[in-house]
Amino acid sequence: MSEQDKGFTVKDRRRFDASGQTREGDEAEQEKAQEQKPQPEPEAAPQEPAMQEAEPQEPPKAKQGPQDRRRPQLPPVDFSGLILSLAHATMMHLGQIPGPGGQPMAPDLELARHTIDTIAMLQQKTKGNLDPEEQKLVDTALVELRMAFVQIAG
Repeated sequence: MSEQDKGFTVKDRRRFDASGQTREGDEAEQEKAQEQKPQPEPEAAPQEPAMQEAEPQEPPKAKQGPQDRRRPQLPPVDFSGLILSLAHATMMHLGQIPGPGGQPMAPDLELARHTIDTIAMLQQKTKGNLDPEEQKLVDTALVELRMAFVQIAG
Protein backbone atom coordinates (compact mmCIF):
# COMPACT_ATOMS: atom_id res chain seq x y z
CA MET A 1 0.00 0.00 0.00
CA SER A 2 1.43 3.39 -0.95
CA GLU A 3 1.74 6.36 1.41
CA GLN A 4 -1.19 8.12 -0.31
CA ASP A 5 -3.55 5.19 0.32
CA LYS A 6 -3.17 5.36 4.11
CA GLY A 7 -6.27 6.78 5.83
CA PHE A 8 -4.48 8.48 8.73
CA THR A 9 -1.11 9.16 10.30
CA VAL A 10 -0.16 8.45 13.91
CA LYS A 11 2.05 11.06 15.57
CA ASP A 12 3.52 10.52 19.03
CA ARG A 13 2.90 13.72 21.00
CA ARG A 14 4.15 12.58 24.37
CA ARG A 15 6.55 15.02 26.02
CA PHE A 16 9.06 12.39 27.09
CA ASP A 17 10.69 9.49 25.27
CA ALA A 18 11.08 5.94 26.66
CA SER A 19 14.18 6.91 28.67
CA GLY A 20 12.38 9.80 30.38
CA GLN A 21 14.20 12.53 28.48
CA THR A 22 12.36 15.45 26.91
CA ARG A 23 11.81 14.80 23.22
CA GLU A 24 13.69 16.90 20.70
CA GLY A 25 11.56 19.60 19.12
CA ASP A 26 9.11 19.38 22.01
CA GLU A 27 10.07 22.79 23.39
CA ALA A 28 9.30 24.44 20.05
CA GLU A 29 5.89 22.78 19.91
CA GLN A 30 5.11 23.86 23.48
CA GLU A 31 6.03 27.46 22.73
CA LYS A 32 3.86 27.39 19.62
CA ALA A 33 0.93 25.98 21.62
CA GLN A 34 1.38 28.70 24.28
CA GLU A 35 1.25 31.41 21.63
CA GLN A 36 -2.02 30.03 20.24
CA LYS A 37 -3.76 29.93 23.63
CA PRO A 38 -5.82 33.04 24.36
CA GLN A 39 -4.49 34.92 27.35
CA PRO A 40 -7.02 35.35 30.16
CA GLU A 41 -8.11 38.91 30.82
CA PRO A 42 -7.27 40.22 34.28
CA GLU A 43 -10.31 40.34 36.51
CA ALA A 44 -11.47 43.64 37.90
CA ALA A 45 -11.09 43.92 41.65
CA PRO A 46 -14.40 43.57 43.44
CA GLN A 47 -15.70 46.80 44.89
CA GLU A 48 -17.44 45.56 47.99
CA PRO A 49 -18.62 41.98 48.36
CA ALA A 50 -21.76 43.00 50.24
CA MET A 51 -22.81 45.41 47.49
CA GLN A 52 -22.40 43.02 44.56
CA GLU A 53 -25.48 41.39 43.17
CA ALA A 54 -25.41 38.00 41.53
CA GLU A 55 -26.19 38.27 37.85
CA PRO A 56 -27.89 35.32 36.22
CA GLN A 57 -25.50 33.56 33.91
CA GLU A 58 -26.50 31.45 30.96
CA PRO A 59 -25.16 27.90 31.06
CA PRO A 60 -22.42 27.28 28.52
CA LYS A 61 -23.80 25.94 25.28
CA ALA A 62 -22.64 22.44 24.46
CA LYS A 63 -20.82 22.01 21.22
CA GLN A 64 -23.12 20.46 18.69
CA GLY A 65 -21.88 17.60 16.61
CA PRO A 66 -23.36 16.63 13.26
CA GLN A 67 -25.86 14.27 14.90
CA ASP A 68 -27.09 16.89 17.38
CA ARG A 69 -28.17 19.27 14.62
CA ARG A 70 -30.39 16.64 13.02
CA ARG A 71 -32.05 15.48 16.24
CA PRO A 72 -35.57 16.84 16.70
CA GLN A 73 -36.55 18.56 19.92
CA LEU A 74 -37.19 15.94 22.61
CA PRO A 75 -40.58 15.98 24.31
CA PRO A 76 -40.85 16.95 27.98
CA VAL A 77 -40.24 14.21 30.54
CA ASP A 78 -43.61 13.26 31.98
CA PHE A 79 -45.69 10.21 32.83
CA SER A 80 -47.70 10.32 29.60
CA GLY A 81 -44.50 10.38 27.56
CA LEU A 82 -43.25 7.31 29.40
CA ILE A 83 -46.47 5.38 28.74
CA LEU A 84 -46.49 6.40 25.07
CA SER A 85 -42.85 5.36 24.71
CA LEU A 86 -43.54 1.95 26.25
CA ALA A 87 -46.64 1.50 24.08
CA HIS A 88 -44.63 2.37 20.97
CA ALA A 89 -41.93 -0.14 21.94
CA THR A 90 -44.60 -2.80 22.48
CA MET A 91 -46.04 -2.21 19.02
CA MET A 92 -42.54 -2.57 17.56
CA HIS A 93 -42.08 -5.83 19.49
CA LEU A 94 -45.38 -7.05 18.08
CA GLY A 95 -44.21 -6.21 14.55
CA GLN A 96 -47.08 -3.75 14.06
CA ILE A 97 -44.88 -0.74 13.31
CA PRO A 98 -41.43 -0.55 11.69
CA GLY A 99 -38.36 -0.55 13.88
CA PRO A 100 -35.38 1.78 13.75
CA GLY A 101 -34.48 2.71 10.19
CA GLY A 102 -37.96 1.89 8.95
CA GLN A 103 -37.20 -1.82 8.75
CA PRO A 104 -40.05 -4.24 9.51
CA MET A 105 -39.47 -6.21 12.68
CA ALA A 106 -40.35 -9.81 13.38
CA PRO A 107 -42.70 -10.17 16.35
CA ASP A 108 -41.01 -10.85 19.68
CA LEU A 109 -43.88 -11.90 21.93
CA GLU A 110 -41.72 -12.29 25.04
CA LEU A 111 -40.51 -8.68 24.85
CA ALA A 112 -44.01 -7.45 24.01
CA ARG A 113 -45.50 -9.26 27.01
CA HIS A 114 -42.74 -7.88 29.28
CA THR A 115 -43.41 -4.32 28.16
CA ILE A 116 -47.18 -4.73 28.58
CA ASP A 117 -46.55 -6.11 32.08
CA THR A 118 -44.35 -3.08 32.82
CA ILE A 119 -47.19 -0.71 31.90
CA ALA A 120 -49.59 -2.77 34.04
CA MET A 121 -47.17 -2.55 36.98
CA LEU A 122 -46.99 1.23 36.54
CA GLN A 123 -50.80 1.31 36.50
CA GLN A 124 -50.92 -0.50 39.86
CA LYS A 125 -48.12 1.53 41.48
CA THR A 126 -49.64 4.87 40.44
CA LYS A 127 -53.27 4.04 41.30
CA GLY A 128 -54.87 7.11 42.85
CA ASN A 129 -51.93 9.38 41.96
CA LEU A 130 -52.70 10.13 38.32
CA ASP A 131 -54.87 12.85 36.90
CA PRO A 132 -57.89 11.65 34.86
CA GLU A 133 -56.14 12.14 31.50
CA GLU A 134 -53.11 10.10 32.55
CA GLN A 135 -55.31 7.36 33.98
CA LYS A 136 -57.33 7.17 30.75
CA LEU A 137 -54.11 6.99 28.71
CA VAL A 138 -52.78 4.05 30.76
CA ASP A 139 -56.11 2.22 30.65
CA THR A 140 -56.54 2.72 26.91
CA ALA A 141 -52.94 1.77 26.12
CA LEU A 142 -53.24 -1.46 28.09
CA VAL A 143 -56.52 -2.47 26.41
CA GLU A 144 -55.18 -1.77 22.91
CA LEU A 145 -51.81 -3.44 23.51
CA ARG A 146 -53.38 -6.54 25.07
CA MET A 147 -55.80 -6.84 22.12
CA ALA A 148 -52.92 -6.51 19.63
CA PHE A 149 -50.93 -9.12 21.57
CA VAL A 150 -53.82 -11.61 21.51
CA GLN A 151 -54.30 -11.09 17.76
CA ILE A 152 -50.59 -11.66 17.01
CA ALA A 153 -50.11 -14.55 19.47
CA GLY A 154 -53.31 -16.16 18.16
